[in-house]
Amino acid sequence: MKIERKNTLINKFKRVIYIGEQYWDTIRYDIPRFLKNLWLFRKDLYNYRWYSGQHAVLPFMKTALMDMASNTDVYGMEIEISKSKKVMMMWRAAKLMEHFIEDNFVELAENELGEIAHRDFEFEDAPDHPGYYQLVNNNTPEEDEHNTKVFARAREIEESMWSELWDILKGQNPAEIKSSPETTEKEYDDWYDGSGLRNWWD
Repeated sequence: MKIERKNTLINKFKRVIYIGEQYWDTIRYDIPRFLKNLWLFRKDLYNYRWYSGQHAVLPFMKTALMDMASNTDVYGMEIEISKSKKVMMMWRAAKLMEHFIEDNFVELAENELGEIAHRDFEFEDAPDHPGYYQLVNNNTPEEDEHNTKVFARAREIEESMWSELWDILKGQNPAEIKSSPETTEKEYDDWYDGSGLRNWWD
């Protein structure tokens, strides 16, 4: 006995509905989310440079953290005491990344110690290399000393912020507080500072 499936209009309609159900999540959720993400990361995509972490990884992380922080703050369902700590750490990490993206550590050091001495470039003949020129240092010894201090301080600020950034992303050491029946919720809340990228979810 041969059984044939009639290719009626109703069967065609049912098949269209079945296929539509299979791709409904993609059409309703995935594609709009993809377009929204394109808009969210548009500046980072435009400025992306494969040869520089400053223009590659950090801008995307900063944008993502700012989006996570604002949405967690508004829509997060976690209890306020831990949620607020997480949001603060997200904003702090994003701010630290911004300093590395802008590379403004000399400016931060100048805010502390005063501006470095700026002079117009002046060149003179290089006595050891005929036909070549060398830059003339018109700074006073005091200005050279001040500039050296500013650049050294800028390096200290950069190293300090880099360590702080990775401490925030790494999070606390769970061994510092032992999870046991004797550990109260208040003791854990007092210990937890909101850091740790692995803990930033809602």
